[in-house]
Order: sequence, then C-alpha cells, then structure tokens
Amino acid sequence: MHATLADVIADTAQNSIEAGARHITLSLTEDGTTIAVRITDDGKGMDEATQARAFNPFYTEPGKHDKRKVGLGLPILKQICESTDGTVALKSEKGVGTELSYSFSATHIDLPPMGDLVNAVLMLFNYPGDFDLAFTHRKGKEEYSISRMELAEAVGGLESVEGLSLAREFLQSQEDALAQ
Repeated sequence: MHATLADVIADTAQNSIEAGARHITLSLTEDGTTIAVRITDDGKGMDEATQARAFNPFYTEPGKHDKRKVGLGLPILKQICESTDGTVALKSEKGVGTELSYSFSATHIDLPPMGDLVNAVLMLFNYPGDFDLAFTHRKGKEEYSISRMELAEAVGGLESVEGLSLAREFLQSQEDALAQ
C-alpha cells in the first residue's frame, strides 16, 4: 500500500512514462478542502475493454509486468479516493493518450500524508526515456511550474550527482515558497 500521496502521484504518473508518452502533464492542486491531481499524456492509450478492467486488481496489461499478473496501482488509487471522499476518472483513447484525474478530501481523517513530493517529482524527472514531463503545483493562489527539459537544461543535466542535487534544491525551494 502507498504510504503517502507523493507515492500515489509518482505511481500514477509513471504509468504515462511506461505507456510511451512523449509529452506528459502532471498538475497537483491544493485549495484547502480538496487535493486534486490531473495527469494527461500522449502515450499509447487504452481501448474500451482495457479501460473497463483498469481498476480490477487482478488485471494488468499483458507484458507490462513480466514477473506478476496483477496491477494494483489504479485499484489502490480508487480505494484511497473512495475512502477519503474523493473521486477518480479515467479517459483514454487507443493511439491518442490518457487522462487520469483524481481527488481527495484534504480534511478527511483517513487521508495519507503528502510525503516527500520533491523526491517523487525528481524520481519521475529522472526516469529513463525520451519524454518531457511538465509539473505544476498550485497551493491556494500560489503556483509554480517546471518541465523535465527546463530543469535538466538549467542544472546541466539530471545524470550527474551535482545536477540531481541542484534539481532537488530548486524543487525544494519552490515547495518551500508554496508553504509560506
């Protein structure tokens, strides 16, 4: 089970990367009453039959996980959303891409903590592949946005320890500014 919302966000965004998306947007919005996440991609998408099974814990896309036959990411997401008075919606078109939107009640007693969002986003940015991921975090009236390509260019790449350290510092500074 995911211990934090950052884990949930990373897991669901990772699906877009694994679907071969070249352009991914990830937005996180916190307004004091609701925490909402929206992920869109131009990956391979899903047909109607696959979408109908996507939230079944005993189903995973053939070939996606070579050592297991179940996919628990979306079923666990649905369970967390439902148990915290939230919602989840999946729209997808084969060959076009996917949009996953979900929310949680920010004040629900069973809401997991946010966790380490900086490390979750940094892990997504550092995932191997030829893709760009644009991340936006809105909290109240404040927000920041950064894309994987922008950040990599600004810090001289995400392959080195120095680049990753600078990227982490930047993301943390943006999160700290939202917290004020």
